[in-house]
This record gives sequence, C-alpha cells and structure tokens, in this order.
Amino acid sequence: MNRKLLWGLTAFLLLTASACQNPAKPSDTAMQPAAGNSNGASDNVNSNPAQPIQTVKPTDASPQPQPTAAPAETPKKYRLNPKSYDILPIDPSVTEKKMVLLSFDDGPKDKEMLDSMLNTLDKHHAKAIFFVNGYRVKQKPELLKLVHERGQTIGNHSWDHIDLKKESQEKVNQQISDVQAIVKDVIGEAPRFFRPPFGSGGDLVKAKVKEENMLFMTWSNGSKDWEMSTKSNNPDQVVANVLEQLRPGSNILMHELPWTDKALDKLLTELEQKQYGFIDPSTIEITP
Repeated sequence: MNRKLLWGLTAFLLLTASACQNPAKPSDTAMQPAAGNSNGASDNVNSNPAQPIQTVKPTDASPQPQPTAAPAETPKKYRLNPKSYDILPIDPSVTEKKMVLLSFDDGPKDKEMLDSMLNTLDKHHAKAIFFVNGYRVKQKPELLKLVHERGQTIGNHSWDHIDLKKESQEKVNQQISDVQAIVKDVIGEAPRFFRPPFGSGGDLVKAKVKEENMLFMTWSNGSKDWEMSTKSNNPDQVVANVLEQLRPGSNILMHELPWTDKALDKLLTELEQKQYGFIDPSTIEITP
C-alpha cells in the first residue's frame, strides 16, 4: 500500500510542474480588436457606459445678419393750402391749429451765424426748413451737413437764386435737379420741399417740382428781413413784421442774415407767449 501511495504522489507532482511550465494561451478571437476600431473598442459602443453618448453639432463661424425693419414714416398732420400757402391741420379736430412753420432761405452761409440760429431753434424745441442754394452748398457742404445733423429739414431753393419764371425749360430743369443731386450726395437724401427765388415760379417750375416729388410753396408771412442791409437793419422790426401778419398756419419766411439771427430768440419767445407752436416739416403731407 505504501508503494502505491508513493507512486500516486510522484505522478501528481509531475503533472503540477508541467502545468506551470506551459500556461494556456488565450484564443486568437479574444485577442483581435473589433473591426474598424484600432483601439479595440466597437464604433457603436460607448467606452464608458456610465456616460450617455452626446452628439456635438458644428457651429456656424459666420452668423447670418438679421434683417432690419424699415424706419416708420412720420405721421402726417398738416397740409399746404395751395392758394394762401398756409400750413393747416389735416384733421382740425385732433391736431393743434395754433401753429406756424418757420423757414430760412438763401443758405448755407456762415458757420457762426448758423450755429447761433440752430442753438436758438433747439432752445425753443423748434423745427424749420432751410431752403438752400446749390452754389452755396458747393462752397460749404459742411454747413449743409450741420443743418441736417442738427435735425432740421433741407429745402430746394434753386442753384443760382435766379427768377425761374423767366427761364427756359432746360434752365429750369438744371436749376432744380442739380440742387437735388448735390444735397443727396452730401446728406444722403434729396429735398422734399421747394421754394422758388422771389416767390416766382410758373407752370414749367411747378411741373419740374412735381416730377422731383417735392411740395411747391412760397410763403404767407414775410419777415421782410431781406429789405434790410448791413448798414441799415433792425432786429426788433423783423419781429414786428412777423407778428403783424401772424395767424394760425402762418408760413413764415426769413433768411440767414445777422439781424434775423439776433431777432430769432425774441420772435420765438413772443410766439410761445401767444400760445403758438412750431410745425415739424416732417409732419407736412407731400402732395406734388
């Protein structure tokens, strides 16, 4: 019995030694990575099952600009009386009647004077039409920009300040169209109002003004500042001339003149004391 036990123990030790020297090799299938992935992980399997798979969308490096809304047009409250050239409410039941239109012709001339007039208008929260001559704009385009940038309205007063009623169709067209062109070039928009020099404009002038989509007007209240001169002028008389003709809707004609500049603050103050307001030209209906 002891001999058999000894032989069995010897055989067991030999088998154990053989197993240690020749460990089992893993199969070829287990060693090969999944097809299409050199890291050994499947394309369709998340390597970290605890985290959800997230899809990253590419960002657009150049965002598309958003369209801008067109500026709203100013509501029209007033219209021109083509016979009297007064400016009257379209609907008197809802619009203030006791108003006047301020206007200044024959500019732009002098920066210091113009600054002073613009400051006075700002002080009284007043708007006006500055009827300009083309040759003056050509000389001092920066003054036209100044008037526009200060929120005032530009009007067409012909290129050379000549009596257009005496001119040919060709000359009339040139005198009006050239001002439209230079003003648009300087401030980006053409005038919508036209006043003929000396208030003299016949059918040819009115037809061209209509073609240019402007409103033709003269005036209904003249300050008579043009009758004065450097040697003989009176700012108080300018004020008196306007007040003498004053009525609701007055279309007041003044000029870029030193004595008018001196009269302006007093004139606007007295108009306000009489409970008059100032029409914003942008609220006037344009009916060429």
